[in-house]
Order: sequence, then structure tokens, then C-alpha cells
Amino acid sequence: MENIIHPQTYYRALAIAGSDPSGGAGLQADLKTFSALGCYGMTAVVAIVDENTVGVTGVHPVPVNFVKGQIKSCLDDIGADAVKIGMLHSSELILAVKETLSHYFIPGGIVLDPVMVATSGDPLLQHEAITTLRDQLIPEARVITPNIPEAEILLGHKLTRHNQLANAAVELSQGGKVSVLLKAGHLTESTLTDIFYNAENDTLTSLSSPRLDTVNTHGTGCTLSSAVTSFLARGWELTQAVSAAKDYISAAIAAGANYKIGHGHGPVHHFHDFWQ
Repeated sequence: MENIIHPQTYYRALAIAGSDPSGGAGLQADLKTFSALGCYGMTAVVAIVDENTVGVTGVHPVPVNFVKGQIKSCLDDIGADAVKIGMLHSSELILAVKETLSHYFIPGGIVLDPVMVATSGDPLLQHEAITTLRDQLIPEARVITPNIPEAEILLGHKLTRHNQLANAAVELSQGGKVSVLLKAGHLTESTLTDIFYNAENDTLTSLSSPRLDTVNTHGTGCTLSSAVTSFLARGWELTQAVSAAKDYISAAIAAGANYKIGHGHGPVHHFHDFWQ
């Protein structure tokens, strides 16, 4: 009897975001994270960003129809088990990505990193697009991963104390529709405790790690959201996926803390489990 060989399959993750030529953030960080966590990574480039560890010099948008074409090319042919969305700089692009993804089944769901400001403080989202992001795209996500400044913009009020974060995460969930990983890195406590609200089972989880004294934090948000995407693509339960992603980024920051690369905010060490 002839042996039948069944081909293996990959866990597939698609990132829709801007590029970072210096390799620490954006699509480059997404691909590194997908690879480190056992996924086959794909990208749809929405903008070519002129940046390095010091700051952002310029953003060159990719035409919206070409972004839609990249997404369709990946999903029509290969498909995706989960999708990560990063920097979307305009309302037109946000609406186009939403419409394009609506035609596909993504079993692990969409992870949205509502990128508005770079680590360097440079703005990455047009002001008029904030409302579009909040009202049109966030409701389509399974998880969003805002930091404190992004959460403040979306909520319209300040977050200055850690005891505000649980209520803020629930408020950001838009009535329990979207799960929220609210990152606490901009607060000053010695222990960094993020708050995760799982809208699927109405639970709150605190995720703590030591705060490290390092400037190498370029791309931490991109990396964390891509890690969540990777574990969801692998079929993990939601809170388990977010907790594992938190462990991954904490280890990546710790492993990269003593490296010197560039003259500003250096990257984390995406492949800390493989080489030092």
C-alpha cells in the first residue's frame, strides 16, 4: 500500500503596519516576533517610515488600494490564523483595512495596536483619524493593546495612577465587545503591572514584571502585540496568550538591556531564546 504523505502546515500570522528601516519596530519587529514564537509571518506594508533609534524623520504612505491588494494577496493564497494591525495613519486607510478584512475568516482574531506616537514622541497618526480608529476599527478587533498615552487619547481623560487602569480597561472595551491589554509602562511604579480585561469572560488579570533601567525600548509595543498575535495564531486561549506575550516581551527587554545599538532607544532582543 502506498504511503500517503500529508504536508505539514504553519501557524500563519499577518501584520498590517508600517516599516522601520532600523529593524527595531514596525513590520520588522513583527516578523522577528512571529518567527521567534513559531509562526509563518506575512506583511502588508501601509507606509514606509524614515526612522531610527533617535526618531521619525518622515512617513511615506503606500497607496490605499495597494495596501488592500497586499492583504488580499496574502489572505486569498495563504490565509491567516491571526492578524496584527499596527500603524494606520489616515481615516481612509483605516476604513479600507476594515472593509478588506471583513471578507475573511480569521480564527484567532485581530490584534490591534492603536499606534499614535512613536517611542521617541513623534506622532504617527493623523489627528482626524483617531475618531475613525476608535469608532470603526477597534470594534472589529479581538484585542487592543494601548499604552497610557494612547488610552488617554481614546478615553479623553488622564490616567495618572495605577488604580485607575482596571476601570479604564473596561471602559476601553466598548461595552465588553473588545478585550483590552492596557500597558502601564508610562507610570512610575518600580513594578510594571499591565492590566488585561478579557471581554470574552469578563475577567481582569494583572500582569507584573520588574521595571528595568534601560533605553532599549524601541518597538516594545509592536513586539508585544505581535506576540499576542502569535499565540492566538497557535490557538491559545486569550488570557493565556496575553500572559505568555507579556512574559516574552519582558524577557526580550531584559535580554536586550545591556546591548548598545544606535544613539537613541535601542531595540529589544527578539531572539533571546536562541542566541545572546
